[in-house]
Amino acid sequence: MSPICFLEHGRGLAERIPYSVVALVSRLAVASVFWRSGQTKVMGFSIREETFALFRDVYKVPLLPPDVAAYVSTISEHVFSVLLVIGLASRLSAIGLLFMTAVIELFIFPDGWPEHILWTGLLLQIIARGPGAISLDHLIWRRELPLLAFAK
Repeated sequence: MSPICFLEHGRGLAERIPYSVVALVSRLAVASVFWRSGQTKVMGFSIREETFALFRDVYKVPLLPPDVAAYVSTISEHVFSVLLVIGLASRLSAIGLLFMTAVIELFIFPDGWPEHILWTGLLLQIIARGPGAISLDHLIWRRELPLLAFAK
């Protein structure tokens, strides 16, 4: 087998991977990052006192008081992660996490760009191409719920 034939065969195999699988893996990968980050900020159903101190002393998000930033960040990391895993409001969730990634990169950890660019790539894929067929979004939009049909 020549190198060209070998490469063409490999490309053919890769092109058989369904987008729904790629999208599911992307959603799970990025959701796990933000879920684990959110989990470090809570104890049970309460935000840890250390989280508020971290936002006061280290993170210092511009335009938001530290306590508000702590609540918004913690809740967003949990809610958007769950929504991405189940594939509901996936594009909106990805936009929210992309915004958080931009804030983290620009104001908190600018040296973390090698990791942040990976998150950005996964999130942009979800925003641009959608969550794939293995998602609640797919079921909702494919069936056009009565509410959506009424709006037409």
